[in-house]
Amino acid sequence: MSEILAKKNDLVAFRAAIRDWLKKVCPPPEFVDEMEDAAGKDHAKFEKYQRDWMAELTKVGLATPHWPLEYGGAGLSLKHLIIVSDEMARAYAPRLEMYVVSLNHLPPTLLAWGNEKQKAKYLPGVAQRGTPWCQGFSEPGAGSDLASLRTRAELVGNEYVINGQKIWSSQSMHAEYCILLARTDPNVKKQAGLTYFLMDMKAPGVEVRPIKKSTGRAEFSELFLTDVRIPVEDRLGEENKGWSVAATTLAAERGMILFADCERFRYRIEGLYKQALEDDAAWLKDDQHRREFMRILSRLQAVRGLIRELLEHNQRDPDGKTIAPPIIKFAATSLEKDFFEFLTRVKGGQGQYMETGPAGKGEIPGNPMLDYVDSFGRAIGGGTSEIMLNMIAERGLGMPRD
Repeated sequence: MSEILAKKNDLVAFRAAIRDWLKKVCPPPEFVDEMEDAAGKDHAKFEKYQRDWMAELTKVGLATPHWPLEYGGAGLSLKHLIIVSDEMARAYAPRLEMYVVSLNHLPPTLLAWGNEKQKAKYLPGVAQRGTPWCQGFSEPGAGSDLASLRTRAELVGNEYVINGQKIWSSQSMHAEYCILLARTDPNVKKQAGLTYFLMDMKAPGVEVRPIKKSTGRAEFSELFLTDVRIPVEDRLGEENKGWSVAATTLAAERGMILFADCERFRYRIEGLYKQALEDDAAWLKDDQHRREFMRILSRLQAVRGLIRELLEHNQRDPDGKTIAPPIIKFAATSLEKDFFEFLTRVKGGQGQYMETGPAGKGEIPGNPMLDYVDSFGRAIGGGTSEIMLNMIAERGLGMPRD
């Protein structure tokens, strides 16, 4: 057990131990900015950066702190996870973008639906070796309406033969495995004919084509699957019951991922304000700009509060229904778009030439205009804002569909 985990029974000491450790091992902000900028541009450089940081976290038991002990985790509580995320954000530690699926989507799905052989085969790979996974759900004609997917899986002997196309698969150019949803029965209600698989990305017939965005990055890929063979033993759950399995995966997008991202956003905004005070920035003297900034800050605090309520709800009643996720998704992505639009204006023309900013000094890394453009994509990924508003209206307010 690491020195950090040895102090888990004292939350104050636990936080202090994490903070001290981060001071020793966390890369300088300028390096983190450089590596973040490499995401989707220099894949080899970015992958090494991610694997190195994953290895550092593994050494002290913080790579999979929320996993059960028997599968390589530390079995930490929600309070512990909040402390870990908060201190990582405060220190401007690297984000494990390449491991989002490995650490957050795969484990709850495998633990809930996998057999012991599957758990033993796949979970240690992440906890001990840092195996990256990706997600093969969305398709060109099935994004927000995921149940309309058309990728086919046909059982031939003791293997399923997969044919189809997936899109918007984050970091899939680095992945070794993929959680895949495919149609095994086209003659039943669309949700009823889906099956969930664990696919080897090195299997013959798997082709990965990165998608270059308007920002110049390529963080997503299309997956083309041509006669890809997946053994029956790598089916997760029963045939044609994949919709229920996928619901467990999608639920993992709630909670700690939202918390970690929001806390990082908080420190970015606070850092911007502190730096503006030091620089006596012109926008601080403009009444309208000050009002806009305070509205953004107020909205951020509201989203942080909603996320904490969601985390507490998930802990009290993991299977209970709540309308909080679409509310948070809509509020967070709208806030991000408005903030980068504000930043683009206050930075002016000169700010658009900024490639990477000194984040350790409070600056927002990246090009404000490109960040603003990118924010529109985040309002689409994981369910469009329009879909979120429909869910809030229908499920939260009880409004009719028509």
